[in-house]
Amino acid sequence: MALPRVNTPDYTLELPSTGETIKYRPFLVKEQKILMMAQDTKDETQLADAMGTLVSSCTYGTLDASTSPLFDIEYVFLKIRSKSVGSKVDLMVVCPDDEKTQAKVSLDLDDINVTMTDDHINEVQINDKVKVVFRYPILSDLKGLVENPTDVERVFHVLNRCISEIHFGDDVYQRSDMTEKDIDEFVDQLTTEQFERMSDFFNSMPKLRHAIKVTNPKTKVKSEVVLEGLESFLG
Repeated sequence: MALPRVNTPDYTLELPSTGETIKYRPFLVKEQKILMMAQDTKDETQLADAMGTLVSSCTYGTLDASTSPLFDIEYVFLKIRSKSVGSKVDLMVVCPDDEKTQAKVSLDLDDINVTMTDDHINEVQINDKVKVVFRYPILSDLKGLVENPTDVERVFHVLNRCISEIHFGDDVYQRSDMTEKDIDEFVDQLTTEQFERMSDFFNSMPKLRHAIKVTNPKTKVKSEVVLEGLESFLG
């Protein structure tokens, strides 16, 4: 005898990138299993694929995980997670005053939003003649990394993938005109100050960001900690 199907509730949210209202549902047990197995592998490609599939399914195909900005995907995933297993999470954060003691804090995921700095732009002027235009990272940019990448390897990999145009005076080189080797060689010739300007694009771009108050259990000093990125809110 076939058992009855359980109805899944629907919710709505606004996409940070466009303000468009979309419908979504909690993830199902079968989808959670796939996500948990991907997490166990600690393979960034498998995890990105699992997250993308889950977000696309839970938004009824409205959100294309292959082309949507990563901050949209992370925001929607956080909302789906909140409706699926609860919005309350407990995290351990490092207290800024001594930079070693950890304190437990409680968060409501429904309070987390995508923010960006007021002066954020997607163009970086390298010098009087050279300008770099970026696009926002997408999930597939997390793929292709070496196993257990260092922070430096991750930064250079994503930066390389997100360069969409390079302007030399009146000449414009589109991404399709350049290989990854071309871009690596271009980046390698920059000065540290010029590279930091490019890094500022990623530091100031839209991302999950939330400030919390924390009290050091040892020193009793109260501080503010700013959490950024999806991993910060999932423990």
